Amino acid sequence: MSNATFHDLKDKSVFITGGGSGIGAALTEGFLRQGAKVGFIGKSDATEFCDRMEKETGTRPLFVQGDITDTPVLQQAIRTVSEAHGPVTVLINNAANDQRHQTLEVTEEFWDWSQAVNLRAYFFACQAVIPEMQKAGGGSIVNFSSTSYMMGNGGYPAYTAANGGITAMTRSLARDFGPDRIRVNAIAPGWVLTERQLEKWATKEALAAHLDRQCLKDHMEPQDVVEAVQFLSSDTSRMMTGQCIAVDGGVVTVAA
Repeated sequence: MSNATFHDLKDKSVFITGGGSGIGAALTEGFLRQGAKVGFIGKSDATEFCDRMEKETGTRPLFVQGDITDTPVLQQAIRTVSEAHGPVTVLINNAANDQRHQTLEVTEEFWDWSQAVNLRAYFFACQAVIPEMQKAGGGSIVNFSSTSYMMGNGGYPAYTAANGGITAMTRSLARDFGPDRIRVNAIAPGWVLTERQLEKWATKEALAAHLDRQCLKDHMEPQDVVEAVQFLSSDTSRMMTGQCIAVDGGVVTVAA
């Protein structure tokens, strides 16, 4: 449950990439509970999740099944949500894939796929919503980056490269579209314990080592990220743009 109510998010048309699982599902629920109209795209069938959200929040999110690496599909999904909910004035570029890989084993095909998921889709989602935001008199875009590249993590260089690119792109778009009152910010989560992380990499030893690096000695949960995203989406942060905010319990502070 949220610790804060952002009154201006009520009835806003919100679009979330990857909004049916992990942090994305927490974002969808969080915005629904703020009274927003939420649409999202995802590869896997999210009907059951939408049923649960409708039962628990009283509002059903609009799910469009599709692959964000297919640009026409992604941009059509945004148009579909706009037609149903009104022009999208809050875009959350959340979907990503941090599959581990080794530099000497990366193929050109893998590199292109990683950039398509983790960077290219972000740009083309922004491209699709910006004209609507211009007509609406403004909007907010929140791009998910990661502290992984800030910390110089190894083991997934294509992913960290994309996340560095997200931060750079965020700053450029903020500069270009600030005159239209379109704010573009990035959020860089630390190690959030989603089901995927717990299944693949969150061993007892790895969690203990990571917690030792954090200033705040609590493991991160999806809700810790949701409220930071809502703050950046709300007019509460109306004079913040071009920023990358780390929500990581203080790991980057320690590493810097």
